[in-house]
Amino acid sequence: MSGDGPLSGIKVLDLTSVVFGPLCTQVLGDQGADVIKIEGPEGDTTRYTGPARSPGMAALFLGLNRNKRSLVLDLKHEAAKAALWRLIEGADVIVHSIRPQAVARLGFSPDAVRACNPRIVYVALTGYGTGGPYAGQPAYDDVIQGQSGIAALMSQIAGEPRYAPMIMGDKTCGLVASQAITAALFARERTGKGQYVEVPMLETMAAFVLAEHMFGHTFDPPKGAIGYNRVLAPWRKPYETSDGHIAMLVYTDAQWKRFWTLVGREELGADPRFSTMSARADNIAEVYRIAGECMLARSTDEWLAVLSKAEIPCAHVRSLEQLLADEHLAAVDFFQRRCHPSEGKIVMPGPPTHFADTPAAITRLQPRLGEHSIAILYEAGMSHAEIDRLVAAKATIDGSKPNPH
Repeated sequence: MSGDGPLSGIKVLDLTSVVFGPLCTQVLGDQGADVIKIEGPEGDTTRYTGPARSPGMAALFLGLNRNKRSLVLDLKHEAAKAALWRLIEGADVIVHSIRPQAVARLGFSPDAVRACNPRIVYVALTGYGTGGPYAGQPAYDDVIQGQSGIAALMSQIAGEPRYAPMIMGDKTCGLVASQAITAALFARERTGKGQYVEVPMLETMAAFVLAEHMFGHTFDPPKGAIGYNRVLAPWRKPYETSDGHIAMLVYTDAQWKRFWTLVGREELGADPRFSTMSARADNIAEVYRIAGECMLARSTDEWLAVLSKAEIPCAHVRSLEQLLADEHLAAVDFFQRRCHPSEGKIVMPGPPTHFADTPAAITRLQPRLGEHSIAILYEAGMSHAEIDRLVAAKATIDGSKPNPH
């Protein structure tokens, strides 16, 4: 079952695990694709990460795997490989996060799969692009945050290299991969042919980091230092108020002029160091330092009132717990509450994008391990006897009943 989203009718074979691939395919599922999550008998490792009500259905898995069906195939068995080939024949997309050497040993190289189905979009989610010296090496979010410059950027805040406190690399790359897949599907509509797509983490995150941080090194020879000085300024942080903190960004010339008037420092609006965007860019640390001193004069709520009236972007600094109760998110029904057949009441963020005519939606809750194995294999044209042999050989499992563990 798929929804009426923009990708309704698209069948995706998902041989990914952890965060990078599952977030990518969850986006596709939210947008209506029929995503078949193909897992080994042990299941995705995130099934066992975080609090859980039942085995194999932990919090991290629930956050990344809605709108999917679960099929268990142990690809060490030739019969399971044969079943996957049947699915490939009717699929629109196959996406995996298996290292290139391993996927070649299994027999599912891009050339082999595309020879079987020339219309398929074959997507490899890798740590490093083919052709470079790192190609084929394993990669995880922490490693990529270190290699792509993120950890070093954090040292300017924390005083030592640190990872961003989220799975930034995997999630960013997952979103890029979902866009790449839909672009390849769009190209197929024009040409009638699928293609090979590679989404390497290091290159993706290097591009992500350097979009603004190339800065002076955009030019050859460089016209200044690498690193966008505004976001690296030590005073770029939530401003302390008399009773807490506020997130605020004064940006345009007009906004700064209004801000200096609000804080009783009108003369700074005419100060040549601060009067234009280019001048402020050269003196941004000093701008933020002075602004920070001014913000101590009033409470957070007082600042929110006057800054909003002056049309200067500002907001409360929310904790994760406070985010769950945010009034705007509540008004737009951001948090979706469902009763899961085996897990009971659960809460999750809904699809953040809105399509006027083909809405993204949660049409299927997170699958138990192997919950749809039998149904999917029937759809692929396998007989009762063939499926029974797969089950007997433990090349698949029938997880259609709750809590099969």
